[in-house]
Amino acid sequence: MGIFLSAIAPVFILALYIYFRDKYEKEPLLLLAKALAFGMLTVIPILFVERFLMGVMPPLGRIGAAAYQAFLVAGTSEEVFKFLALYLLIWKSPSFNEQFDGIVYAVFVSLGFAAVENVMYVMDGGLEVAAVRAITAVPAHAIFGITMGYFFGIARRYEELRKVYMQRALWVPILLHGIYDFILMVGIPWLLALFIPYVIYLYIAGGRKLKILSEASVFNPEQFD
Repeated sequence: MGIFLSAIAPVFILALYIYFRDKYEKEPLLLLAKALAFGMLTVIPILFVERFLMGVMPPLGRIGAAAYQAFLVAGTSEEVFKFLALYLLIWKSPSFNEQFDGIVYAVFVSLGFAAVENVMYVMDGGLEVAAVRAITAVPAHAIFGITMGYFFGIARRYEELRKVYMQRALWVPILLHGIYDFILMVGIPWLLALFIPYVIYLYIAGGRKLKILSEASVFNPEQFD
């Protein structure tokens, strides 16, 4: 039980943090619970897609194989299904009435997926794995969600920018996710040394996006680049 709790604790800490950062109008708890559940359910199709993609992976060499697994197998499949879950859940919902709401719901979807993934890793690896993932993988999933929700929220509010920002809501998280996994998978020592700086960068970039949308009032296109 202790190991299980250590796996889900960072998920709920981050969920509460995002919930309380929504300072103007809190989102319905039932809809947030659905977002977590939708995120958890994405694990099922993702497992099938990832297994298929691994089965058809051509011979690419060490670097090519790492890039394939990081950007296509993990990054693309996971972020695409999170995006679909987010879209189906809230795009037409009357509760999605502020830019920051995009971040809230996207993070909850991402944390739903992260909860299931973290339980699987931690139950296999123990408390040491739980400690490492609590400051790396779980926050990274939340930051991918912040990034997705950031662009998603802007797209929802500004119809004239919708197409480009909906595209960014998908491909930017895929890129960030792919880089994260590639650094870990490729097995190059000097690149692995960049992992902690990259995680720090993710923290900073995610915090900046939270700040921008939580304080956004007058639209400035340069503000959202």
